[in-house]
Amino acid sequence: MCRHAAWLGAPRPLTWLIHEPEHGLLQQSYAPRRQRQGLINADGYGMGWYDAARAEPVRYRRTVPIWADANLPALAQVARSTCLLAAVRSATTGMPIEESATAPFTDGGWLLSHNGRVSRDALRDLADDLADSAESACDAAWVAAAVFLRRRTGLGLGAALAEVVVHAGEKDPAARLNLLACDGASVAATVWGDTLFYRQHDDGVLVASEPLDDLPGWQAVPERSLLTVTRDRVSLQPL
Repeated sequence: MCRHAAWLGAPRPLTWLIHEPEHGLLQQSYAPRRQRQGLINADGYGMGWYDAARAEPVRYRRTVPIWADANLPALAQVARSTCLLAAVRSATTGMPIEESATAPFTDGGWLLSHNGRVSRDALRDLADDLADSAESACDAAWVAAAVFLRRRTGLGLGAALAEVVVHAGEKDPAARLNLLACDGASVAATVWGDTLFYRQHDDGVLVASEPLDDLPGWQAVPERSLLTVTRDRVSLQPL
């Protein structure tokens, strides 16, 4: 299991997700409050953000625990964007601990994180070359590859997530498929087996596996739902 969070709105630094909140991802890496599987997220971390000077998002990933990277606080202070995504990892048993297995995964302008686990067999018939398309042998990388292949067929962010999650969830009833993805202009997330919350601000929306603070306004997303966030709308639909 893992923890992840995203922001869409006015420009913010990555510390907005990681260090500044009382229960940000740094705290959630060693003391998550609502995580249903596992007690600690120390198998690496990653973050992604968008910069006007680049056509594709910037990505930074490590295999060390997030608290062990001495370079992170300064980097997170200056990595500022209108769209941010970060994740801390608790690897599925038997999956490799390597940067290529660490979220966020990326393809073109999309960033994606997977919180959960799924049998790779449940994904195989989504594409003939899924194993070759995946960045790593880990289940999360296979999920990301399946979503990205749908991006290339023209599906939008939410539709691509929903199609993969429903298919894999039907094939593997024990799967946990909480996905969080963004494309720079929108954020989409699925709830399938774990928790997800969002909080609307005057200038944007936070989405996270669990609340980043104890302020009022956090709303739980129902199980087996798709959350879609744009600059002017938050929408929910059942999966």
